[in-house]
Amino acid sequence: MANMITTENVRFEYGTNSGSAKLALDDININIAKGEFVAILGHNGSGKSTLAKHFNALLLPGAGTVYVKEMNTKNEKLLWDIRQTAGMVFQNPDNQIVATIVEEDVAFGPENLGIPPLEIRRRVDDSIKTVDMTEYAKHSPHLLSGGQKQRVAIAGIIAMKPECIILDEPTALLDPVGRKEVLNTIIKLNKEEGITIILITHYMDEAIQADRIYVMKNGKIIMEGKPKDVFKEVETVKAAGLDVPQVTELSHRLNREGLQLSPDILTVEEMVVELCRLK
Repeated sequence: MANMITTENVRFEYGTNSGSAKLALDDININIAKGEFVAILGHNGSGKSTLAKHFNALLLPGAGTVYVKEMNTKNEKLLWDIRQTAGMVFQNPDNQIVATIVEEDVAFGPENLGIPPLEIRRRVDDSIKTVDMTEYAKHSPHLLSGGQKQRVAIAGIIAMKPECIILDEPTALLDPVGRKEVLNTIIKLNKEEGITIILITHYMDEAIQADRIYVMKNGKIIMEGKPKDVFKEVETVKAAGLDVPQVTELSHRLNREGLQLSPDILTVEEMVVELCRLK
């Protein structure tokens, strides 16, 4: 399967007020396949948001190379194509909403791409329908809930027909209901539309939905694998300043007390099956 995102030995430094440099990314090598759903985890300051900004050339590596569908992000002539291929959704949806009506906001991106009006109309309708916001098409975005605003922001990206969407902690400011709305939308885009999803998050219940997980610490990738393989390494994950899913933690503690449970339990349903097996 072809790669959507590839990084080769990527390093990136931020300048500081004192004039010194802070290393934010240190020799990052990852491959994300077309159509894959990948979650990137890490505590604050781990480098995950900095890495996300490299995936559509908002930042360029100080050393190494980032490829988006084999396009080198350092090639200025490819910048337009790169950002059409990989769209970005940020933590605060208010920062991405630019119009006073939902459908006008969703149309903003295609209009700037020079898409013909009839095609814009079709894209706007399809995108709003995809995120289940059709009944709010004529509403003001600023009167919507946080989860609804974030879905409008996602619709605006979808309308530009990206093959990949990078979401940088899109549920961090939302309540549980809003988080669920956005996560369901993300899963739908991946499973039904075939869009490559890169989700930056610190919520473990979101990460377990991914095909693969990368864990970052101090600018480095320290773990990579399927959710079951990553989260069963409870102590390593905690050493990175992260939690594991609650049922995984429970399984880990019960195993230390002598019960023989699978170490890779991620959901309540899996826990119930394991406990019934012990009878």
